[in-house]
Amino acid sequence: MSILFPKVDGLLHGGDYNPEQWLDREDILKEDIRMMKKAHINTVTLGVFSWSVYEPAEGEFHFEWLEKIMDSLYENGIYTVLATPTGARPAWLDARYPEAMRVTRDGVRNRHGLRHNHCMSSEKFREKAEIIIRELAGRLGGHPGLILWHISNELGGECCCPSCQERFREYLRKKFDGDIEKLNHAWWTTFWSHRFSDFDEIEAPMTNGEGSIGGLNLEWKRFNTWNMTDYMKFEIGLLKEITPDIPVTTNFMKTYPYLDYRVMAKELDIISWDSYPRFHNDYEELSDTFAENAFDHALMRSMSGDKPFMLMESAPGLVNWHPFNKLKRPGIHSLAGIQAVSCGSDTVQYFQWRKGRGSYEQYHGAVVDHLGRDDTRIFREVEKMGEELLAMKAAAGSRVKAEAALLFDWENRWALDDMAGASQEKKQYEKTCLLQYKSFLRMGVEMDIVSMNDDLSSYKVVAAPMLYLLKNGAAENLRSYVENGGRLIATYLTGYVDENTLCYLGGFPGDGLTELFGLYSEELDTLYPSDKNEAVFTDGTICSIRDFAEILKVKDADIVASYGMDFYAGTPAVTRKRSGMGEAWYIGARLDQAGMEKIYRTCLTEAGAAVMELPEGVEYRVRSDGEHDYAFYLNETDHEAALPDASGVDLLTGKRAEGLTLRAYEAAVLESDAL
Repeated sequence: MSILFPKVDGLLHGGDYNPEQWLDREDILKEDIRMMKKAHINTVTLGVFSWSVYEPAEGEFHFEWLEKIMDSLYENGIYTVLATPTGARPAWLDARYPEAMRVTRDGVRNRHGLRHNHCMSSEKFREKAEIIIRELAGRLGGHPGLILWHISNELGGECCCPSCQERFREYLRKKFDGDIEKLNHAWWTTFWSHRFSDFDEIEAPMTNGEGSIGGLNLEWKRFNTWNMTDYMKFEIGLLKEITPDIPVTTNFMKTYPYLDYRVMAKELDIISWDSYPRFHNDYEELSDTFAENAFDHALMRSMSGDKPFMLMESAPGLVNWHPFNKLKRPGIHSLAGIQAVSCGSDTVQYFQWRKGRGSYEQYHGAVVDHLGRDDTRIFREVEKMGEELLAMKAAAGSRVKAEAALLFDWENRWALDDMAGASQEKKQYEKTCLLQYKSFLRMGVEMDIVSMNDDLSSYKVVAAPMLYLLKNGAAENLRSYVENGGRLIATYLTGYVDENTLCYLGGFPGDGLTELFGLYSEELDTLYPSDKNEAVFTDGTICSIRDFAEILKVKDADIVASYGMDFYAGTPAVTRKRSGMGEAWYIGARLDQAGMEKIYRTCLTEAGAAVMELPEGVEYRVRSDGEHDYAFYLNETDHEAALPDASGVDLLTGKRAEGLTLRAYEAAVLESDAL
């Protein structure tokens, strides 16, 4: 049990508030407070993009307006998440110190504009950032309404300026102990005569430069995460020096492909993220959109340790940057908020409270529209969400029970994407992981989303799709998990390369995993969309195969399914091998989801996990505080769903349920004694 903010009674409800846009309208600022209270808002995020208002000219500071706003909010029971304003710089900074702006992979220095255009290595930018952060924290860090620091905003991108390039070389010198020959061997640079004689010869993978060395491409991405984390730690260090008791966060963005969030998460007190699903699209069912959002929630939860995470931003209505900016249909806002709580969030927060009159986000959804009224459909739905969060406050601080885990790793993703082999279009690592998560979700089994080196001992089943790259220690971690009673399910493209992207010799999967699985992969067949193959299980079940099929040579594993077509018909496609107290499964081809779910169901059932028969489009998961379980049921379909075995007191209605029938887009949260 871990309450994020003891000052706040229950779950947080709020969002980004930009009062600096309305300092000439006291009537609007006063009305905002009234409407926030009506919508049960108990927290707002301030100052995300306020640098030019804090410091309109270099060395000239104005925080009076901010203190006045925070005072007014606090007097009305509304707490503040205060951001450092470094997500967007004032024009005077870039005009006077152009070295603070980034350089692209084309070698071109950016101009002033947009957001996150600063160089993470720039000493001048850090100097100016330190000044504004010290002024801000010194003035407002002791405010009784302050509960959290928010570092910058949606950190992202990269910089290839001379300073960052030199930092990259220093990073490589340290990693390879100053020995250029260690680097040459790890990167296999004798290929194409790309050997380096000195670290000073190395550049980032520029657009018109070196891009063919897998080790270089991967190490640059690792460095970019290191460099961004180093900058983030710089801001955190300033805040901890001035306000050591105020926790810090920064808002992540889904499975953002350019930064390894697990590295950054280690430096944060609380994990938070921004959720903007493409609800009501024309290419999938609504429940599939919700499932992807649940996957992202689970990823954030899994980086949070023993604490709940925060949904820092979500759209109360539409956004302005999707290909099609569709309105949330009635009831979906509530369902999405309850889903966030069910997945382990103790907050539901929005971008934004009130729409701005001009510039890029003037049509981005908000609680308060340009109409300025509190009787709009969206405002009423937000108000209802506030009431539901009050009803669910007993669940604050509880944790999600996950019996299974899925391995999703940024470094593996980077290496797979850069792999010059198989099919560039069909690897689809993130999509493949998501499909496996959906399969478990359909069986009512929640998964944590973890890394290959994380402690796996608490999970009954671990799925490891396409674990192409093995970090140091990963193979031993997997062996230990299986030998101590776990069930590991791996797939094609497992264990091809080490952490420097060098292929293992002696058979895939490498680093000794051929013994764990009792087989080795001799060849990989990449299938055209028109190609056909199938897996025939020993019980006669047949499922289709697409995209990839490995030709496996079995040593001492049991064959579960064999190929049905092509020259390798009759050879193993799916195997299992007992090892110690557990089992290691290997799926050599990309099976259809029915085939995957057949395997998953077998593993879960044999492991004693609680597999459920849920109606199509219904999500189920449980949070627990040790004394009480909170079972969440979400109907993400447009028709009724019957759940005859559900029981407990529904926190949303106050009524006891012995069996449930959920209306379209309805949720229930059933409290019962912990099992």
